[in-house]
Amino acid sequence: MLSPAVIETTVRAALLEDAPWGDITSEALIPASATATAELVAREAGVFSGGTVFSAAFTLTDDRVEVDLRVTDGARFARGDVLAVVTGPARAILTAERIGLNFVQRMSGIATVTAAYADAVAGTGVRIADTRKTTPGLRAFERHAVRSGGGANHRHSLSDAVMAKDNHLAVLTRSGLSVTEAILDAKTRLPHTAHIEVEVDRLDQIEAVLAAGIGTIMLDNFTLEDLRTGVLQVAGRATVEASGGVTLDTVRAIAETGVDVISVGALTHSARALDLGLDVRIDEA
Repeated sequence: MLSPAVIETTVRAALLEDAPWGDITSEALIPASATATAELVAREAGVFSGGTVFSAAFTLTDDRVEVDLRVTDGARFARGDVLAVVTGPARAILTAERIGLNFVQRMSGIATVTAAYADAVAGTGVRIADTRKTTPGLRAFERHAVRSGGGANHRHSLSDAVMAKDNHLAVLTRSGLSVTEAILDAKTRLPHTAHIEVEVDRLDQIEAVLAAGIGTIMLDNFTLEDLRTGVLQVAGRATVEASGGVTLDTVRAIAETGVDVISVGALTHSARALDLGLDVRIDEA
């Protein structure tokens, strides 16, 4: 998802937003001939993500800038570690600084919180997955960060898989069809390759959904006891996903109920930017 084309398009747009008519501060105060060296330094421990995006902010500003990434996406680092070194024209480095930091701080923050969830369920075989609760226009970046942290991606968009929630089923069954019949009827309009997931919020809905031959069933906002019961009821007939109100304090217990996937909206919608700083030194003017 995070292709070079996507990176260039989005980073160029961010640079244009930040300096639509140039960086008048750097142009007024910094000689055009000045060069600089800047170190990307961790102010706190975390998991790195967004190295190529960080680099693009500088090289798209001025192709004379060189970025030496000292860590790879997914690497864990400690406070005080130097994560990258940037060298080149001082004006360009100062112009791109905030955009480069915005991306790498945001992405590393997501990777770090994802790693915390993944660590919490280690040994259970459960996958921690993101959701579509992403920043508009930045989904590919944020989902890349989830993978950097050891998580997995849910469907990327509404075009990728069928996911029937309560509102969909309410509309489908208005015609008088049962839930099973409604899903089977919908399947006739789908390609055979389409994956179907259905959300349920009660144990008594499970059998009707499974009877339609779906691939994944989401147990939404179930108690731990009901999750255990639901997993036994599904009995391997579909992938079981747990969702709703998942936190770091509860994720291990949810994983131990036997579900296959736990989706966590907080990975992207609530992750804070990690504290990374760019220490700039003007080499010569």
